[in-house]
Amino acid sequence: MPTPATAATTAVPPAREAAPAGLGEHAGKHPGEPDLMDPELLADPFGGYGRLREQGPIVRGRRPDGAPVWLVTRHDDVRELLRDQRFVTSPASVPGRPAGSSGCAGAPERTPAEPGRPRLPGSLPDTDPPARTRLRRPAARAFSAHRLQALRPRVERIADQLLDALPGYAVDGAVDLVEHYAYPLSIGVLGALVGLPEADRGLWRGWSAEHAAGRADAATEALAGRLRELAARRRAEPADDLVGALLRPDEAAVRGAVGGPCGGVGGAVVDGPCGGVGGAVVDGPCGGVSGDGRITDEEVAGLVLALVAAGHAPTADLIGNGAAALLTHPGERARLDADPALWPRAVEELVRWCGPVQLTGPRWATEDLTFRDTRIRRGEAVQLVLVAANFDPRRHPHPERLDLTREPAGPGEQQVGFGHGIHSCPGAGLARQEAEVALAALLRRHPGLTLAVAPEQLERVPLPEGWRLRRLPVRLERAG
Repeated sequence: MPTPATAATTAVPPAREAAPAGLGEHAGKHPGEPDLMDPELLADPFGGYGRLREQGPIVRGRRPDGAPVWLVTRHDDVRELLRDQRFVTSPASVPGRPAGSSGCAGAPERTPAEPGRPRLPGSLPDTDPPARTRLRRPAARAFSAHRLQALRPRVERIADQLLDALPGYAVDGAVDLVEHYAYPLSIGVLGALVGLPEADRGLWRGWSAEHAAGRADAATEALAGRLRELAARRRAEPADDLVGALLRPDEAAVRGAVGGPCGGVGGAVVDGPCGGVGGAVVDGPCGGVSGDGRITDEEVAGLVLALVAAGHAPTADLIGNGAAALLTHPGERARLDADPALWPRAVEELVRWCGPVQLTGPRWATEDLTFRDTRIRRGEAVQLVLVAANFDPRRHPHPERLDLTREPAGPGEQQVGFGHGIHSCPGAGLARQEAEVALAALLRRHPGLTLAVAPEQLERVPLPEGWRLRRLPVRLERAG
């Protein structure tokens, strides 16, 4: 059996369109405690987590470090626990749990420092109320609908520039859309959003690469220094960018109380599942918080880095995954060609069907409780399996089908790929906008776009938390 590091996992599992999955189809087929690093689960998370979902609403499993975890897989249960304030994102917020603890009985203790995840105050990944509320206000303001509408022309220009350059990267007629389109578009948009000077964009791209490889200590410190300088400059010279928006005085935030632990271990998510790779780590009490509750320059740097860490790769992966899905479903692609007004709904369905984030980071029980007849002890970890929830037939009829005209089966969004409630991703609107602009521009510019390899030859990076293509080789025009 191949190891997780060497397993070749296909990006478009052929069985997903084979037949509708009934509620009882997977029941009882996953005995024991599933390991999130099991090669079979990594290769087919749709089938593997689907079996867990039908085995029961909550299943005991093992995290990549061997620590025990409760896995919640059904759509309504995932939404409920994302709203449940008895669960926190930082183990330091568990009563009686010391800072730095793994937060789960039997789990190894976390070391004081982890490579690639330096400690910066201000990031949301493992911050709980009231500190989370204070930091979320400026983050939400920075991603307001008005701001995103104003940003859209810049997103379109960045997409057009990358599409202009795309033919120049062709090798034997094939271009890798992941390397030369999806990832540069995502980091370019984030650079424009933040307001980082053009001269620093190289540093930004270098940090992104180092962060993805888990060795971003030095690059993070250098970029954090630039962001602190930018924050200080924006205090003196306000501007209409992300840093300026974060610094803008907010009466509610100034009045808000500052207190309680905002630390913990670095997580895979920023304020819900909009990440798949770790963000900046916050440990212990809120360092750098001003006495009146306003955000500090140090917090601005941490918050921006965490938002970018959580938003850059997943948004790029959504673009790559979405392109692969449309190229392997010509009927759905034809619907978009015939009716471009379908694009917003199409992006929602792509997030459900091939979203980049498969499960949230761990959440920790603050008290002994019972959920769906299962006893969860204080300090135990729970992870919410988004890929199973998004394929739950109780919520989504024929979930294995990619249907760009799919409408929500009930109140609210039709998927939980961007979280829910207080744990909804603050950058979800930007991710949706980027995916829509990027995919629509790509197909409009290259109507003859085809895969350069067979669908089963597309490989993914075998990650327990994400659905990420290693490469997406395409031909810009059909061979004559």
